[in-house]
Amino acid sequence: MKRGFYTIMAAQFFSSLADNALFVAAVALLTADGAAEWQRAALVPMFALFYVVLAPWVGAFADSKPKGLVMLISNAIKIVGCLLMLFGGHPLLAYAVVGLGAAAYSPAKYGILTELLPPSQLVKANGWIEGLTIGSIILGVLLGGQLIGPRLAPLLLQIDLPFIETGISTPPEAAIATLALVYLVATIFNFRIPCTGVEMRPLPRNLSALLPDFWRCNSRLWHDKLGQISLATTTLFWGVSGNMRYIVLAWAAAALHYSTTQAASLVGVVALGTAVGAIAASVRVRLDRATAVMPLGMMMGALVIAMVFVRDLWVAVPLLIVMGGLGGYIVVPMNALLQHRGHNLMGSGRSIAVQNFNEQACILALGALYSFSTGVGLSAFGAIALFGSVVVGAMLLIQMWYRYNLRHHTAAIKQLMRIARGQRPEP
Repeated sequence: MKRGFYTIMAAQFFSSLADNALFVAAVALLTADGAAEWQRAALVPMFALFYVVLAPWVGAFADSKPKGLVMLISNAIKIVGCLLMLFGGHPLLAYAVVGLGAAAYSPAKYGILTELLPPSQLVKANGWIEGLTIGSIILGVLLGGQLIGPRLAPLLLQIDLPFIETGISTPPEAAIATLALVYLVATIFNFRIPCTGVEMRPLPRNLSALLPDFWRCNSRLWHDKLGQISLATTTLFWGVSGNMRYIVLAWAAAALHYSTTQAASLVGVVALGTAVGAIAASVRVRLDRATAVMPLGMMMGALVIAMVFVRDLWVAVPLLIVMGGLGGYIVVPMNALLQHRGHNLMGSGRSIAVQNFNEQACILALGALYSFSTGVGLSAFGAIALFGSVVVGAMLLIQMWYRYNLRHHTAAIKQLMRIARGQRPEP
C-alpha cells in the first residue's frame, strides 16, 4: 500500500471513533432527560438524514476539491455538531449536524482509494478500511460507554479550566466534551493526507444542475448488471448495520436488563465479528468472485430474528460475533465491486455519493420502521423480529435478481467480470 493510505486510515479511525462514542453519549443524554424510547431510536435515522438530502451535491463537492481538504472541512462540521449537543442543542438536531459532516466525509474517504490505488488492491484496501472502521466502532461504543460510566465520568467532571465556567455538570456532557477533542485529532491527520494528482471536476455555477446529474448517475449504477446487485446488497447491509447499534442496546436492556454502559460492550462484540469477517474477506475473496458471498445475507437476517429468543449472555456473545462476521464477509467484496463499477461509470466521488444516498436511505427507512414499531407499542422483541424478517426477505429478492441477470444477460455479466479481473473486454 502507498504511504498516504495509512494516513487516510488514521484520519478515518479517529473520526469514526468519535462518531460512535458520541452516539452512546447522545443515548445517555436523552435517557437522562427522560426522552421517549422512539427518540433514542431516532438518533440513527437522524444521522442518516443529510446523507439522503444532500446526496446530489456531496459527491460532486468531493470531486471538485482535493479529497484531504474535503475530509478536513467535514471533520470541522462534526465538531460543530458535537459542540451544539454540548451547549444545549437538542441531541437529535445536533447528531443530524454530525451526520451532515459524515455525509460530506464519506465520498472523499472512499473516493480517494480509487484515485490512490489500482483495482487489484481495492478489495484489500476496503478490507483494511472496513476492518479499521469496525475497530473504531468497537472502541467507540466501548469508549462512549466508559465515558458515561461510574469510573471515568467522575474523573472527567473533576477537571476544571482556570477562569472558565464550562457549565458541564453531567456524565453525558463530560463525555461529549471529550469527544470534541477526538474529532480534533482526526482533523490533524487530515492535514497529512496526500494530493493524488487526479484532475478536479469543478462545481457548476448553478448547483441545481447537479440534481439531474445525480439522478443520471444513480440510474446508471442501478442499470449496470453488476452495479445494481452490489448496490442492492451493500444498501441492505448498511441499513441493517446502521440500526444494529441501537437494536443491540434495546435488546440488551430488555433481555439482559443491562444499562447503557453495559450494553455498549455488546455493540462492540458485533463490531468485532464484523472486523474479523471483513479481514477474512479481504484475504480470501477476489473482486470477480464478490457475488459468491450473497447467500450469507439471509443467514445474517435469521440471526437477527434469533436474538428474540436469547436470554443468556453466553449464548448472545457467540451469536452476535457470528452475525457481525457474516456482515463483514459480505460487505467488503461487494463494496469493492460497487466502487469498481462506480469509478468506471461516473467517477469515484459521484459513485460514492450515489452509494451513500441508497445506503443511508435504507438506514433511514429501517430506522423509521423500528422507531414507528416501538412508538405504536410494539415491544423491543417484536420490533427486532420484524426487522430481521425484512432483512431475510430483501436478501432473498436480491439473490433472485442476480440469478435472473445470469440467465438473461450472460454476455454483459461476462464482460463486466473480465473488467473486474483487470482484463480488456472482448470486442
